[in-house]
Amino acid sequence: MLDIEGRQLTPADRALLREPAVGGVILFSRNYESPSQLGDLVAAIRALRSPPLLIAVDHEGGRVQRFREGFSAIPPMRRLGRQYDVDPDEALSLAKTAGWLIASELRAMDIDLSFTPCVDLDWGISEIIGNRAFHRKPGVVADLASAYCNGLRSAGMAAIAKHFPGHGAVVADSHDQLPVDRRSYGDLLDDMQPYEKLIAKRQLAGVMVAHIVFSETDPLPASFSPYWIKEQLRRALGFDGAVLCDDLSMQATENMGSMPKRARLALEAGCDMVLICNNRPAASAAVAALRDYSNPLSLVRLVRLHGTGNVMRESLLASEEWHIAADRLQRWLDRPELKLDA
Repeated sequence: MLDIEGRQLTPADRALLREPAVGGVILFSRNYESPSQLGDLVAAIRALRSPPLLIAVDHEGGRVQRFREGFSAIPPMRRLGRQYDVDPDEALSLAKTAGWLIASELRAMDIDLSFTPCVDLDWGISEIIGNRAFHRKPGVVADLASAYCNGLRSAGMAAIAKHFPGHGAVVADSHDQLPVDRRSYGDLLDDMQPYEKLIAKRQLAGVMVAHIVFSETDPLPASFSPYWIKEQLRRALGFDGAVLCDDLSMQATENMGSMPKRARLALEAGCDMVLICNNRPAASAAVAALRDYSNPLSLVRLVRLHGTGNVMRESLLASEEWHIAADRLQRWLDRPELKLDA
C-alpha cells in the first residue's frame, strides 16, 4: 500500500499503482482539498485497476483525522473513555455513533477503510498514542472498541485494530526511532486483551502490527516477527484476518535493511500487506523487487477489507440518520470535558 504526493494522480502515480505488487493507496491530509476534489481523486484511483485497489486513510478522530472541512469532527477516543467512567451506557452508544459517522462519511466518498480503532492502552507514557487511546483498563478498551467496530460495520467498513501487540507502554515514537518494550510476556497480556476479545467476537478484519521490539520475548520488531504474528496473533489468539505492517519508511525499521528487504522480511514474517509512505524511490524499488511475489491466502484476506454498500454523499447528508448522529456527537463534544478526580 503506497501513498501519492498531491491532490490528483500524476502519470508517475498511475504507472506505479498499476504494478502487480501494489494492492492499495493510503491518503493523507495533503491529498485533500474538498469533498468534490476527493471524489475525483478516488474515482481516478478506482479506474486504474480491476479489481480495484484498496483505498485507506488514518481517520481516527482527534489529532488523527486527515479530512476535516466537510467532514464531522470526531473526538479523540480518550474522551469516550472518560465518559465511560461516568456513564458506561452513554459512552458505548457514543462510540458506536462515532464509528458509524466515520465510516458512513468515508464510504460516501468510496473510501474502503480507516486504520481504526486504536486499541493501545492509555498507560500515560506514549506521547504518539496519548489521547488516541480509549482507556487504561483493557476491559473498557475492549468494550468501547467493540461498540465502535459495530458502528463501522453498520456503515459498510471493516475494522483494523492497531498497534499489535501494544504501543502504549513505550516513550519512543516509532516514526523517529525503534522503541523497546522490556516488559515480560505476562505483563503484555493486558495490552493483548482487547485483541483477544474483538477477535473472539469476529469484529476485526485486519490488525496492524507495531514497529516495537519486545525484548523479553523476541529480538525482532513485532512487525518483522514470526513469533508475534504467526505464534501469538494467528495461533494463540486465533486471528484469521489480514495482518498489515505499519509504514516501513518509519525510522524504527531502518536497521532491517533496504526497503525491498524490509518489505520481504515483513511479508515472510506473516504480514499480508505492508505500507510504504513518503519515500517514492524506496517504494518503487520495493514494488519492483516484489513484482513476482504472490500469496493467494493474503489476497483472500485483503479482499475482505473492501468497503460494502454505496451511499452517495448527497443522500447521506440529507438522511435523518446522519443528521441525528452528527448532531448527537457535536452536542456531546460541546459539553465541557470531564475532569475526574485522581
